[in-house]
Amino acid sequence: MEEEEFYLSEVVRKLETYYRDKLSYQHIEFSIMSYEDCLIKGDSERFLEVLENIMENAIKYGDGRKISIHFSQEEDCQLVGVVNSGNSLPEQEISHIFDSFWRGSNTQEIEGSGLGLFICRRLMGNMKGDIFVTGKEDSMTVTVVIPRV
Repeated sequence: MEEEEFYLSEVVRKLETYYRDKLSYQHIEFSIMSYEDCLIKGDSERFLEVLENIMENAIKYGDGRKISIHFSQEEDCQLVGVVNSGNSLPEQEISHIFDSFWRGSNTQEIEGSGLGLFICRRLMGNMKGDIFVTGKEDSMTVTVVIPRV
């Protein structure tokens, strides 16, 4: 883990470059909301890895209609939320989503180890950030929190 300063736009541009065509090919509507560019403190490659893992989960476990990326700020932190349509987990399971080797009831036929979000939480903790999940009836949001400079 390397601590560095990097612009949010650098990571967003990499995400968009990779996922715009991939999601278009899969007929999944993809949008990136407007945001204010800022300097972030952390490891840019690990931060990108976390967001890619969240995106892959949204593709695998969402309903295949929409994925969007939202941005907000709280105090001295940047929040980046990945929202997928279709709430694919019962509310009582959401509290286990970051447990190692845990897989939800929506994963029966989908490959995976149950380590992705566990590793994401560790990486965000190492960057003095956080990650959390909220579910609604028709969507699920995974939000990462990372310090701003």
